[in-house]
Amino acid sequence: MPTTDQVNEALRAVIDPELHKDIVTLGMVRSIDVHANGVVDVTVSLTTPGCPIRDHFQNGVTDAIRALDGVTGVNISFDVLSDSEKQSLRGKLGRGSLPEGALAQVKNVICIGSGKGGVGKSSVTANMAAALAALGKKVGVMDADVWGYSQPRMFGLNGERAKINGQHKIIPLDGGDGIKVVSIGFFIEQDAAVVWRGPMLHKALQQFLEDVDWGELDYLLIDLPPGTGDVSMTLSQLLPQAKFLIVTTPQAVAQKVARRSADMATKLKLEIAGVIENMAGFTTPSGEHFELFGAGGGQSLADELEVPLLGQVPLTMSLREQADGGLPVVFANPQDSASQAITQIAKRLVAMTPVQLPVLAAIEPVAAPPAPKPVGMSLPMA
Repeated sequence: MPTTDQVNEALRAVIDPELHKDIVTLGMVRSIDVHANGVVDVTVSLTTPGCPIRDHFQNGVTDAIRALDGVTGVNISFDVLSDSEKQSLRGKLGRGSLPEGALAQVKNVICIGSGKGGVGKSSVTANMAAALAALGKKVGVMDADVWGYSQPRMFGLNGERAKINGQHKIIPLDGGDGIKVVSIGFFIEQDAAVVWRGPMLHKALQQFLEDVDWGELDYLLIDLPPGTGDVSMTLSQLLPQAKFLIVTTPQAVAQKVARRSADMATKLKLEIAGVIENMAGFTTPSGEHFELFGAGGGQSLADELEVPLLGQVPLTMSLREQADGGLPVVFANPQDSASQAITQIAKRLVAMTPVQLPVLAAIEPVAAPPAPKPVGMSLPMA
């Protein structure tokens, strides 16, 4: 039977990947109890309630203790360091601050992407946000399609400007029903082109996550640019626990290109939560149905990826008109067939992501960035 000291020594093998020291040295091991039947109970203290690397500690502690002779089981519980303990830890590390969790109150982050442009990814994102809000969820939309930003128009916010609160945080604009919207379009002249290289994109996205007052959200939907470029890689590094939804049309060529986007998500270790088929047929007012973009592409992609096809959104006049008009069709015409399909997709997403404690409590830095400037100096403000 191991002693408490032996268990404590074994836990020195568990390294905090962000602070680069073992959890014993960091004072994160709150208690150790070794029972006569060989079961070991351990309490580990985290810096934030919804630490995104909690599973890392769960697995590391379990493996370290089970390697000891006589151990028959391991029970791990978690609590949070007090303010005074955090201050002590800052002193040990010689740091002025610890990551406090820019998204500590966000329960689920859903990245919505596609392999190619023109498949309706942005309209799906806007209407998904509307459907989730109609279901009583607190929702935010981050327009990460920096070059092809369209969420301001989708929510009737074209030409609006972001404001800053007293804590130098960006205040999201209201897209209706409490939906919080942030886009690069709120910081530049209306419909101006964004001509940035990778480092500028990375910084802007990091500010959209760290310097926006998102508050409490059930879902943060991120509208990704098409393809597999810098933005997707940056967000996968900043948000390792985000889930990925792929939008495609029924057309075979769109499905094949969307497969590359899925391949990117797999390589970046993002969980693919499902596929949404957009433009899935058009029905005329007289009842005739036309599969303008073919059929079966969404199901084929879902089968290939072994993920669910969350739904098929038909082409409707109302869907197109409301995207241009600035009011999601789910709000404007809930009985429209596209609205009904998107609402069902939102319900399936809710069923797949039960409400839990926040899962994103800190943004793990990709590299040591320079000291942040006040918002407005980094992003061009009008």
